[in-house]
Amino acid sequence: MQATMRPSKHILFAILTSTLLLAAESASAQQITGTPGSPSATTTINGKQLPAPAPKFGGVIKDNAMQSKAWWPPRIVPPKDSPNILLIMTDDAGFGVPSTFGGVIPTPTMDRIAKAGLRYNRVFSTALCSPTRAALITGRNHHSVGFGVIAEQATGFPGYDSIIPQSKATIGRILRDNGYATSWFGKDHNTPTYEASQVGPFTQWPTGLGFDYFYGFVGGDANQWGPNLFRNTTQIYPWIGHEGTLKMDRSDPNAEIWPVTGKESSWNLITAMADDAIDWMTRIHQSDPSQPIFMHYIPGASHAPHHPTKEWVDKIEAMHLFDDGYEKLRERIFANQQRIGVIPKGLKLTPWPKDILTPWEELSPTAKKLFIRQANVFAAYVAYNDHEMGRVIQAFEDLGKLDNTIVIYQNGDNGTSAEGGPLGTFSEVAFFNGVQPPVDVQMKFYEAWGTEFAYNHMSAGWSWAFDTPFDWFKQNASRLGGTGQNMVISWPNGIKDKGGLREQFLHVIDYVPTLLEVTGIAPPEYVDGIKQEPIEGTSFAYTFDAKNAKAPSRHKTQYFEMMGQWAMYHDGWLMSTKVNRAPWDAFGEANPDPLNNQIFQLYNLNESWNQAKDIATQHPDRVKKMRAMFLEEAKKYQVLPLNASVGARVAAARPSLTAGRSKLEYTRPMTGLPQGDAPYLLDTSYTITADITVPEGGAEGMIVTSGGRFAGFGFYLLKGKPVFLWNLLDLERIKWEGPDALAPGEHTLEFDFDYDGLGVGTMAYNSFSGLGRPGTGTLKVDGKVVATKKMEKTIPIILQWDESFDIGSDTITGVNDADYSPPFPLTAKFNKLTIDIDRPQLSPADIKKLEEGLKKVEAGRE
Repeated sequence: MQATMRPSKHILFAILTSTLLLAAESASAQQITGTPGSPSATTTINGKQLPAPAPKFGGVIKDNAMQSKAWWPPRIVPPKDSPNILLIMTDDAGFGVPSTFGGVIPTPTMDRIAKAGLRYNRVFSTALCSPTRAALITGRNHHSVGFGVIAEQATGFPGYDSIIPQSKATIGRILRDNGYATSWFGKDHNTPTYEASQVGPFTQWPTGLGFDYFYGFVGGDANQWGPNLFRNTTQIYPWIGHEGTLKMDRSDPNAEIWPVTGKESSWNLITAMADDAIDWMTRIHQSDPSQPIFMHYIPGASHAPHHPTKEWVDKIEAMHLFDDGYEKLRERIFANQQRIGVIPKGLKLTPWPKDILTPWEELSPTAKKLFIRQANVFAAYVAYNDHEMGRVIQAFEDLGKLDNTIVIYQNGDNGTSAEGGPLGTFSEVAFFNGVQPPVDVQMKFYEAWGTEFAYNHMSAGWSWAFDTPFDWFKQNASRLGGTGQNMVISWPNGIKDKGGLREQFLHVIDYVPTLLEVTGIAPPEYVDGIKQEPIEGTSFAYTFDAKNAKAPSRHKTQYFEMMGQWAMYHDGWLMSTKVNRAPWDAFGEANPDPLNNQIFQLYNLNESWNQAKDIATQHPDRVKKMRAMFLEEAKKYQVLPLNASVGARVAAARPSLTAGRSKLEYTRPMTGLPQGDAPYLLDTSYTITADITVPEGGAEGMIVTSGGRFAGFGFYLLKGKPVFLWNLLDLERIKWEGPDALAPGEHTLEFDFDYDGLGVGTMAYNSFSGLGRPGTGTLKVDGKVVATKKMEKTIPIILQWDESFDIGSDTITGVNDADYSPPFPLTAKFNKLTIDIDRPQLSPADIKKLEEGLKKVEAGRE
């Protein structure tokens, strides 16, 4: 029998010592309070695995409770003295917007944080909404987390599918599982459009991404007077009961200005959101004053529609900030920036783009009047939002939390938007359908600008000025006007350098590693059993220390790409593609080879801080090297395949609850189905059939509607008469109406539309020739034709996206204010609704023609 081998005393001692050292190391890393096993015990976790594994039961279990010892698992808390975090980011605001960085719009809240902490003038975004937001909350590049473009443009490639992978957990999830109370207020533009309905799944909603409380809207923008609003995943209508008496008189189509009278609503989302945030944080504090909170506060301001209150419009108008036009505004902002030192001395402005933006002095007096109104409303929106965010910050102070709160206030998720085009627009919905209303049409909405009767956006001339000292706009990833933001941070307990300026290169992917470093929380290795991919950002916590005020940037390399325009930053150098598409030019033919078919520019940002001096011809080798570097980064971060199309991607097919279905049936009323999952009735033939029963005394109300005041359709009973109406971008309303009120009893109402076009099949060829074509509508009652009318043009791309598909009533706004006001419930009995969709089929001749066009496109790539 083989003898059992015994370890020597020295080996036993070494093993014991090693075990004790490991235990001591573990104990020092883990912070425990209270008696272990007691109800009040707490513990930190190493955070490698989220959620943390359940601890082993530490009590005693016998046959009966009297002989047993209870033991409670400790409550998980963050490391001692972990700060509260308020992470603010505004929307569509360029470098020159806030007063803190030389702008003319008063932003005293941002000023307050800057004076108490630090200013950063080299903070970079992705140039677009959803992508910046996804990068900010994950610490990864936007393509890495599926947001190469906005959710509404998603395509079936990993870098563009609008799905944040489970292998890349958000800062909300990490902090929550480490004991923080987490919340998200405002804009959620990171839920796939096809998962935004009440069907779910809700894994890509804020509450599914680690934020335990959500109050806001899902989508790119929202009517601030009546948004598509959610608390967690439940749609709410808190403005009901606060409606004003505002009316817009459109009775005279030839009037120069349509009068607006009455009192505006006492409810606006900008204020309501601050109220709700203060309520949430107070509730957490009163429940457990020791629990730190993480509040992600991202209002819709200053994204279109610009919807401030009249009080703020009056304040800004009294300041006469914009009377001398956008070029003078740009010069004034630039002078301010030099005076307060937030840009380098000796900097020169790039030229005014006379080829795309009409100089102020060449505008008509009417255009100037309209444009000044546009700018005043935008500025009022910015100032109003800053004021309300100030109330939230003050609430931290009132609760005694501000000293240990990191307040991060980033101005803009991208540069100022130019999606209103050179003239601006009374309705941004028109822009997304390729329509630019002329000045005389927009003047009719002069008094409505900023109210619930406009979905307004300003002239791109103002946008260019608000991006000072840079040029170009939101969407332009190759120019700093699209990506150059600024930011302020205060943290009284952690930042002692008051009012300092930091000029290190930062990107929005840097926030997550910075917050993890200052909280002492490690990035997880596994979340829900899924191995996590590395965080791609670089912590900038080192800049908090005054001795590092001039330290070299630790974020050395960063790519930029948006819809075929791109740039490569490396250690102070920026190689970029020359802008080949203005943001409002979303429907032209796209660059077939955006990787190579470009004019390349090169800038030494240490000498040409705002891309004023292109030195590409002097350094061809560096250009070549940085092009190769971009391709490496593009392969690494899922940027490929590059795609320069814009509008085509909005209209392109993507998952939907109605995808592939040509017949839809509904037997009960329902509301709130978002456009991403609603029946898509654009660029197609269709038939809508409603079976209803009219009671004695008649009936009225909405049968089915999709969209709202600024684009959509409605099928309803008006004083008993059947009506089908198309609202064409609030520019025209086409109505089919039966001559007689329906008698009591059962009726079948039918609207049939025969479309004259090729439809969305042309999207594969990047052609818009088949979209927005004419068609003929026929209204029938019990099989009898009662109205026939031809529409000479139809909506080509999208309805009003923040309005839903509703059956049996109408939510938020109606498609025709002259006929009814929501909710306009159907008083007839609803029996059944059927929608038959007959998508245009391409004929052999059509296919041959389009294939020839495609060959030309392919030839251009060679």
